[in-house]
Amino acid sequence: METRRFTIAQIQQKVRADKMENVEQLERALDSVSGKAQVAMAGEMFCCPYETKNFPVYAEEEGGPVWQRLSRAARDNGLYLVAGSMPERDGAGRIYNTSYVFDPQGRQIAKHRKIYLFDIDVEGGQSFRESDTLTAGDQVTVFSTEFCTMGLCICFDFRFPELGKLMAKMGAEVILVPAAFNMTTGPAHWELMHRQRAVEDQCFVAATSPARDMAASYHAYGNSMLVSPWGETIYRLGGEEGIMINEVDLGQVDKVRREIPLLSSARDDVICLEKRRKEK
Repeated sequence: METRRFTIAQIQQKVRADKMENVEQLERALDSVSGKAQVAMAGEMFCCPYETKNFPVYAEEEGGPVWQRLSRAARDNGLYLVAGSMPERDGAGRIYNTSYVFDPQGRQIAKHRKIYLFDIDVEGGQSFRESDTLTAGDQVTVFSTEFCTMGLCICFDFRFPELGKLMAKMGAEVILVPAAFNMTTGPAHWELMHRQRAVEDQCFVAATSPARDMAASYHAYGNSMLVSPWGETIYRLGGEEGIMINEVDLGQVDKVRREIPLLSSARDDVICLEKRRKEK
């Protein structure tokens, strides 16, 4: 049986005020993993300080200057680039939290607009409202590579288990999650959630955060991590800047799904029956 493996680099960097300085920082990181990784990813809002007021200021249309630099970096380094996320402005002036994916030729092969906006108010902790300046996306995102089908969502999206399940049912064996949990939600839920989703969806989960910067207004938790389909943490950073490179053995997905056939055994008909019963 053919072995299915690839190597992923997860880049955890601090977000500076200068947009292009952040892009240059990511480019240097990609240069450093060239030849060592086949897939690379950055964190949520990797080039924009995470404040609602910044999103319209830093936003660019698809194909803009940052997009072009990302496309070129993927091509120059010959890898798939999941470019964290950045503010995207559409033709009508709406702003989205968007993740672009480029193939090793620099072609955009996927794009995910964050579906569930981060609007929370935790007593004694974090309060944030992305919806003050952002518009929600409405598409489930998966894309194909020669290694496998991969799913993509952004941070708060992954708190909704049905989204992970949809990606898995659409063929995803790896789910990529650019994210920026904070110092309230991170210690409580970061590892728990990503391990839980990996077990539920029987896939690898790669969650990549910005590094923590206590001088910034938003304190990202960091702790970028890779989780196996069995729910094991393969590797996890702390809050500091860093790059982790790990091999993903997709045979583990095959094994877990064969031994505990959750996806093939799911009773969607029961859910539909219950819905119809309530509608009567």
